[in-house]
Amino acid sequence: MKKIGADILIECLKEQGVTTVFGYPGGTVLDIYDALYRDGTIEHVITSHEQGAAHAADGWARVTGKTGVVIATSGPGATNLVTGIATAYMDSVPLVAITGNVGANFLGRDSFQEIDIFGVTLPITKHNYIVKDVNELAGVVREAFRIANSGRRGPVLIDILKNVQSAEADYEPQKPLPARRKSVPARDLEAVAKALAAAQRPLIMAGGGVIASEASKELVALAEKLDAPVVSTLMGLGAFPASHPLFMGMMGMHGTATAAKLCLESDCIVALGARFSDRVALNRDKFAQGKTVIHIDIDEAELDKNVTATYKVLGDIKEALSTLIPMLKEKKRPFSETAKKYRAEEKAKDTAPELGHRILIEAAKAAPKDVIVVTDVGQHQMWTAQYFPIEKPRTLCTSGGLGTMGYGLGAAIGAAKATGKHVVLVTGDGCFNMNLNELSTAVTEELPITILLMNNHALGMVRQWQKLFYGNRFSQTNVRKKTDYVKFAESFGATGLVIEKDEDIVPALTTAFALNTPVVVDCRISNDENVLPMIKPGATYDTIITNWEEK
Repeated sequence: MKKIGADILIECLKEQGVTTVFGYPGGTVLDIYDALYRDGTIEHVITSHEQGAAHAADGWARVTGKTGVVIATSGPGATNLVTGIATAYMDSVPLVAITGNVGANFLGRDSFQEIDIFGVTLPITKHNYIVKDVNELAGVVREAFRIANSGRRGPVLIDILKNVQSAEADYEPQKPLPARRKSVPARDLEAVAKALAAAQRPLIMAGGGVIASEASKELVALAEKLDAPVVSTLMGLGAFPASHPLFMGMMGMHGTATAAKLCLESDCIVALGARFSDRVALNRDKFAQGKTVIHIDIDEAELDKNVTATYKVLGDIKEALSTLIPMLKEKKRPFSETAKKYRAEEKAKDTAPELGHRILIEAAKAAPKDVIVVTDVGQHQMWTAQYFPIEKPRTLCTSGGLGTMGYGLGAAIGAAKATGKHVVLVTGDGCFNMNLNELSTAVTEELPITILLMNNHALGMVRQWQKLFYGNRFSQTNVRKKTDYVKFAESFGATGLVIEKDEDIVPALTTAFALNTPVVVDCRISNDENVLPMIKPGATYDTIITNWEEK
């Protein structure tokens, strides 16, 4: 059957099971928006800014495991997507970004709102396309979704010329192409099984790849069979239940002292879907000295990139663990009891000395059991990782790799739209001021989002670095904005609340979580509340232990 390009695009999105897209209309995507209107089956959420739309599609993808879709016009509309695309790229989030561009007759002439978004996004996408022939459009869209979901997931961009959207071509429906999965033959795991059997003090390090491959059940089974403690990267939080007795918290420069001790004392580190970043391995030359390192990852580029592994396994985590676990014998190890002792001692010493800490502890108690947690980036992000237990996969959205300030509210909108569940967004006043325009989107959509705004009148994490490493020279980090966030929230149609002292915490949180509409809780904390440990990349894990003991 004959269809114009815009209609072919919509039909292909429906083939892929797309029910919701985020975006912002403009001149070069008018045909696409007209097709959306005429079709009427795909919900479109218009945000206040294209970056917010990209983060919303990202949040949608993280909580569902499906591909998020965002649409923007050419020129500034397309370039406003770049930070959101890069955020998804660094955290391996499946995303398809669709942009319009000027017609073929205007291409390369510096036409109004013309930009080479294909060239701009080459380094931050798994693949990208510029579609100049309507006959290629359907194949490109189908391939884009397959690439976004195959192997190590990530974003793909499709730039569609305006004349392609109105030109006609033959269209025949097709079923979605299956994502390519990397199986792991048993022979590739035989040496790993022997190494694990010989290990006396194995430590499992869970990364975001465990969540991406839906391998949380297999991870629990592996840990219990090995009787091995588990630590998590920031992106891996939720892959292993926080309440499980074998879970020892987050590792890295802001991780637990227990995780640091176990990294030092283990004789075998099993890294699953983790990339040994500078925030985790810290000093990559000394991180695993004298230890057996088993690294399982779907991306060959990550193997031996930062830390040299003794055993390297290329493949999907779920596939690998499903093959590996039957090859292992159940064995009790004293090391797990040592780990539990360390963790209990650490928890006993941690009195949550700061108001921000106590707010998060009480928020975890007051929030619905199926709450989705979203954070922006900075001190509040690390406090959330330390004090808000994440029990299930796909219930935490945070920018780990790129560290994108302003990510949170857009992602919270996407997560709430995808699940219908209550979302708690933990943000700081610095981050919130980068994306507060999206509060109007949350109000318009009547989304159940509770925003815990850690308001310290500062760029907290950067200020803390200046305090610890730059002699208290607070250059441009004491940000004394005069915004009344309660009035601001109310002006947008949201509810505004205040927490200034301990007695305010429970009443404010009880009220906030009882509402199924956006709430801004102005949490007025000191700008001297710190994240500890605070260790520079290049340090070693014994430094973290010392830092925690000083805390």
